[in-house]
Amino acid sequence: MTVIVRDLRPDDRADVEAFARVRHLALPFILWTPDAVLHHLEHSHPDAHFASLVAEEDGEAIGTAQVSLAHDTAEPGQGLLTVYTHPGRTRRGAGGLLVRAAEDHLAAHGATKLFTWVLDTPADRAFAERHGYRVGRSAHFLRLDLVGGTLPPLTPPPPGVELRTAADFADDPRPLFELDAETMSDEPSDLDAGFADYDNWIRVSWRHPLLDRELTTVAVVDGRPAAFTVAYTDRAGRYSTAMTGTARAFRGRGLAKLAKNASLHRARAAGCREAFTGNDTGNEPMIAINEWFGYERCGTEVRYVRELG
Repeated sequence: MTVIVRDLRPDDRADVEAFARVRHLALPFILWTPDAVLHHLEHSHPDAHFASLVAEEDGEAIGTAQVSLAHDTAEPGQGLLTVYTHPGRTRRGAGGLLVRAAEDHLAAHGATKLFTWVLDTPADRAFAERHGYRVGRSAHFLRLDLVGGTLPPLTPPPPGVELRTAADFADDPRPLFELDAETMSDEPSDLDAGFADYDNWIRVSWRHPLLDRELTTVAVVDGRPAAFTVAYTDRAGRYSTAMTGTARAFRGRGLAKLAKNASLHRARAAGCREAFTGNDTGNEPMIAINEWFGYERCGTEVRYVRELG
């Protein structure tokens, strides 16, 4: 049996579905759909040189990689790759072939420092270290049972605060872009990434096929979006918080917790059965909020880095 690595075929729906299926099996804490896979491939910034790779064995997709350059950082040459194989098709060499193909792609576009995430298992960590990567920080996946669990009771917004949805900003989403940019800049990260390209944000984030504008909830103070929780759904009962944050001038007032609680209640009412989120180990404020909601840790991943050359 021979394993080969090739580009994902975006015009082949079965190929895209197989890519999404492998990713879901390997990393079930993140929402993977064929439309989301295509969206990343078709709408990533040109300077990111984004690529989706498939490891194939006798016609079956058994491994995947997503590869890009961090184009929006002050330090050039930083590359990102994530490699995941089908959990029932390991030890066939697919992972190593994908890593080499991903590194070649990034090096050809000027990458000199590579970042990746691997699951926190002895086998995955050993794999990364065999390929020359050194360990960094960690992050956790969290899950909340929306059917059997108990959400905190809803509380009315304080005076001067209004809860709205992203759908209310359909005619002019720029205020949400500005809030997203500010909160993202304060997120724990290995990269000094930010974003200031509104048109790119519209294409990549606002038009993301998993974004649920009716469940994305915004706390508005005196007409200004002050805090929000961004909700993704696969329209099949799974809900994920892509981002929860508060503008610096409004922190310490519980607005993010207020927005997230409202979103979770509406998600359960809409038929969502389980909710997922993730937190870096150093993000204590959001870890405390998610524990208050009843989220439980369901997985851990570890950041690894490698210098090329």
